[in-house]
Amino acid sequence: MAIKAYAAQSATSPMAPFSIERRAVGPKDIKIDILYCGVCHSDLHTVRGEWPGMLFPSVPGHEIVGRVVEVGNAVAKAKPGDLVGVGCMVDSCRTCISCDDGLEQYCECGFIATYNGNVFGGSENTYGGYSEDIVVDEHFVLKISHKEEDLAAVAPLLCAGITTWSPLRHWKVGPGQKVGVVGLGGLGHMGVKLAAALGAHVVVFTTSPSKVEDAKKLGAHDVVISRDPEAMAAHAGSFDFILNTVAASHDLDAFLVLLKRDGTMTLVGVPSTPHPSPNIANLIFRRRSLAGSLIGSIAETQEMLDFCAEHGITSEIEMIRMQDIEPAFARMLKSDVKYRFVIDMQTLKAA
Repeated sequence: MAIKAYAAQSATSPMAPFSIERRAVGPKDIKIDILYCGVCHSDLHTVRGEWPGMLFPSVPGHEIVGRVVEVGNAVAKAKPGDLVGVGCMVDSCRTCISCDDGLEQYCECGFIATYNGNVFGGSENTYGGYSEDIVVDEHFVLKISHKEEDLAAVAPLLCAGITTWSPLRHWKVGPGQKVGVVGLGGLGHMGVKLAAALGAHVVVFTTSPSKVEDAKKLGAHDVVISRDPEAMAAHAGSFDFILNTVAASHDLDAFLVLLKRDGTMTLVGVPSTPHPSPNIANLIFRRRSLAGSLIGSIAETQEMLDFCAEHGITSEIEMIRMQDIEPAFARMLKSDVKYRFVIDMQTLKAA
């Protein structure tokens, strides 16, 4: 059955109404009526063809919250009426070492992304959450226990939330640690909220003095303007962990020198051009680590959603209509959003 969606037909065409077909509900499938869909910077990179292997037509959207409307006869995870979420993955091989370890995001065969198919390329296209509904294998469907009035602000947790939660958990961030968050955008603002809720002393690094008060409201204990050499030097060698959310190419050494011995800086943003190569001496002489992290597993995502529900954590959002996605993309390029756009999908259904 054809459903309404919004798609880019090519890297140079604007988002516009489009009709797509969803598969019939199989034994292990869950059909979800999409209520809200967050707008991620990856959506824009994809529809503009800025990464290799982009498939068109492109229906983006991987921060999906909705209500179950149909389940297959072998589904045990949900029932019609349940509130659920879908993040960046809708399948993986489930037999490789990473999948066996419960880390589907590192699937050796390449997980199947919610849109744009297999992350390594070579598969059929998939269509994401800028659409009326979606059919997903139950393994990749997440339970949502937030209050119904918070659902729109829950949607960005399915990408921005898990992308910051996974490294915070992997590097065991908690009480007694000093943690830096570089950048205060869609990812950074969630990193601040989550690190603070985990009990860390959180310091935000931003180039924008206008974001100082916002950072503190979000839970930061201190804010450093990263263009101020004296302010940066005051924190030299003092951080246990730094979460770097900036997706633009920049000097990594400015932050590496802030780590303690054995400290780690983890990158979660992919710049369009490479970062300048860091000074290896900054790593060697303090046994510091520079690492990366990709979204999070299904188990980690469920853990994050449950933690956020328990602690009353949601994303800071601005709601938009589906028809306003192009102006939203333009504003996102200028960092003119605090801190995540979310589409009210009723506006697509009513169109």
